[in-house]
Amino acid sequence: MTGLAGKDGGYRNARNSAKLFGQLNPYFVSVDSLTLFPDTELYQMAQQGLFVPAEEKERIRELQMLINNLNIRTHLFANTVSNFTPVTAYLPYDRKKVTNELQYVLDHTDEMEMRKYRNNLKSLG
Repeated sequence: MTGLAGKDGGYRNARNSAKLFGQLNPYFVSVDSLTLFPDTELYQMAQQGLFVPAEEKERIRELQMLINNLNIRTHLFANTVSNFTPVTAYLPYDRKKVTNELQYVLDHTDEMEMRKYRNNLKSLG
């Protein structure tokens, strides 16, 4: 889950997740992005300054890092509404294509536009 490690924790989370998946060798990996909703404990922690959420571009860079560090053959699904840019890939074959797609979004989309998208999510269902 991108963003779960909070601000500045994405790279570590991506490397550790890739290492774990390398040991498990799953047929598929599903990636969501943390979305805070009112009336949840983590939302309250963020309001109190006890948890600092990752920014949207950090989440996409975290996903890129995960993809680049997954050294197994697997299907990657990061295509739920929680992901600003939904992507799917069959790794390692689609690695370059999907990381380039994500880089395009990083280069051409404003952080505020991404944040507005996340703030407008009312549910993940």
